[in-house]
Amino acid sequence: MLRLKESISKSFFCKNIIASKNLLYLLLFKKSNKIIMNKAELIAKMADDAGVTKTQANAALDSFTTAVTKTLKGGGKVTLVGFGTFSVSKRAARNGRNPQTGSVIKIKAKKVAKFKAGKELSSKI
Repeated sequence: MLRLKESISKSFFCKNIIASKNLLYLLLFKKSNKIIMNKAELIAKMADDAGVTKTQANAALDSFTTAVTKTLKGGGKVTLVGFGTFSVSKRAARNGRNPQTGSVIKIKAKKVAKFKAGKELSSKI
């Protein structure tokens, strides 16, 4: 009997924590009007939509990011029609300022990843 009461109280406690988290999430969403999705949430959504396990969805996402990274590192682009294009852009060297001291510092030239949304994605946003 004692174990049953402990089990029920733990279950009740867990449900309250989940409800509190959901309420907090809704309050944050209302306040900032932004939904932020991390990798774990994306994997869970992909797994649910595709009807696969989270492990398989994680492998698919890792494969995608690896393929895009290798292509960009080689100087290429990845175009997903309707979604967008990943490409590499060159940033020229420039002068900047140290915010604490105000002194001029040199910022080296570098390559940066860039994403341009496609027409279909842009129209849905």
